[in-house]
Amino acid sequence: MSHPMMFDDDDPYLGRLRSVCLLLPGSAEKVSHGRPCFFTKKIFVIYSAVAKGDHHSGRYDESMLVLPDPAEAEALLADSRFFVPAYWGPYGWIGLDFPAADVDWDEVTELVTESYRMTAPAKLVAQLEDAP
Repeated sequence: MSHPMMFDDDDPYLGRLRSVCLLLPGSAEKVSHGRPCFFTKKIFVIYSAVAKGDHHSGRYDESMLVLPDPAEAEALLADSRFFVPAYWGPYGWIGLDFPAADVDWDEVTELVTESYRMTAPAKLVAQLEDAP
């Protein structure tokens, strides 16, 4: 069964996020379950999410999901811009709600890079370490 597209390709948040994600070594984009996903061997960022029990509100349509270092997750979740997403949350993933934030793209880049480090093969992470 094919999933409907859950995003607008002209979304400015997605465009900016795409430019951050695709700069990382070996990264690519695919649509999975109707949402843009950025990956190497494993997904490191997902654009758009839902909250458990709130699948149709559109509340988190303009958000990103990342896998933070577990030591940092609690502090991030103390900030109201962050949320525990349905499906991915039990595995340590958190969401950043772009409309709820004055988006700091340096912070987004740090979160994306950390998620990349948590999921990418060591060989690709080493390339990231060697980048100027």
